[in-house]
Amino acid sequence: MRASRIQNYGVNEYAPAPDRYNNVEYRRLAKTGLQLPPVSLGFWHNFGDDKPLQTQRDIVRRAFDLGVNHFDLANNYGPPFGSAEKNFGRILHEDLLPYRDDLIISSKAGWDMWPGPYGNGGSRKYLTASLDQSLQRMGLDYVDIFYSHRPDADTDLEETMLALHSAVKAGKALYVGISSYSPEDTMRAQAIMRDLGTPLAIHQPSYSMLNRWIEEGEPNLIETCAREGMGMIVFSPLAQGLLTGRYLHGIPADSRAAAGKSLSHDMLREENLDHVRKLSKIAEQRGQTMAQMAISWVLRDQNGYSVDSALIGASSVKQLEENLKATENLEFSDEEIEQIDQYAVEAGINIWRGATDSTKK
Repeated sequence: MRASRIQNYGVNEYAPAPDRYNNVEYRRLAKTGLQLPPVSLGFWHNFGDDKPLQTQRDIVRRAFDLGVNHFDLANNYGPPFGSAEKNFGRILHEDLLPYRDDLIISSKAGWDMWPGPYGNGGSRKYLTASLDQSLQRMGLDYVDIFYSHRPDADTDLEETMLALHSAVKAGKALYVGISSYSPEDTMRAQAIMRDLGTPLAIHQPSYSMLNRWIEEGEPNLIETCAREGMGMIVFSPLAQGLLTGRYLHGIPADSRAAAGKSLSHDMLREENLDHVRKLSKIAEQRGQTMAQMAISWVLRDQNGYSVDSALIGASSVKQLEENLKATENLEFSDEEIEQIDQYAVEAGINIWRGATDSTKK
């Protein structure tokens, strides 16, 4: 990396576990050279300025010690916007800089970032400016993956894809992907990118037991990505925390719902909670927590198709360690799948649904 991008934070004494890669089966994204751990660490929550930096550092260090080498960010993760990238940049340069070539670091742009006409959407101007700012905040010359965070009906799909192509050509991103695009837009986007010579490597949709939209349609999004040569990493496998079981006896004061972060009180209606109770009993029979089974379930084989990695957040090292144990039991019997399907139903929690329905010009 160029010295001009490296912040003067100093360096902590940290040596990662020497056996960190021994027990992780990394998954190759289609025919690309990218390989991701089955569970990756997302920075959507818990890494803004409202959380202690030392807690963030402990989580990142422990994740890397356990073989999690993929850290997923976006321009507006915080709060405030940009703070997750800034905090991660500090941890990276103090602790992980010697291991940069071991890491997959991703960022995105598409949702609100700053006021005005060029602070969100899919325009080339916004995506290019946002990527430059993300690199500056993290102190990097490039990210490994850069995403169009959402489809934008007001911008030609060709323009959005050209911005991703240009990011790769400029050396600011090694791979590019899309998030929350419908199967139809995914096929259109990949056709454009193939013509440009920079095929999309990955898609990042929401997916959980209570949000199964990527299984819908013919072909569905999972099948579409496989046929288009794209890998898939899913976010919110725990349904914004609903599938952790934390809300079965009320709303904890320190929870996402209490803070109004992506889980409204309406989503906690009794019907949804009853389904979570039933699913929790199945998890107990499998020897897993509710969260572990939810993560295992999104990573399951689906008639030869599968998700490559599941993004999880973590508010503590203990929570991280518990959820990473999901990979110890990824097999489901036919009976278990049949039981789960009774309660793993649409719960009205897909707050990104509108983005996938956009019709491009």
